[in-house]
Amino acid sequence: MTPLSAYLILSAMIFAIGLAGALTRRNAIIVLIGIELMLNAANLNFIAFWRFSEHPEALTGIMFVIFSIGIAAAEAAVGLALIIAIYRHYKTTNVDEVNSLRG
Repeated sequence: MTPLSAYLILSAMIFAIGLAGALTRRNAIIVLIGIELMLNAANLNFIAFWRFSEHPEALTGIMFVIFSIGIAAAEAAVGLALIIAIYRHYKTTNVDEVNSLRG
């Protein structure tokens, strides 16, 4: 059986990759992908702590993950809609070139 620390290390690496992608990249789509990676790392933590808890039959970790996946889907839909609107106005997805959000 895999120990809890292995899951936490994997989650920390995924979170670090997502954070680096969200902070260093200038393409808005890559920034959204980085944010999604960070949410998936949090989901992995929820599942790992749920699985290694005293009462895994309570399904609390699964409920947190399902809620988090729903939030991530809504975030992706709104984020992509914003990126499309910005691209139509500025003709770029580079976040440095967008200096005003007025229409």
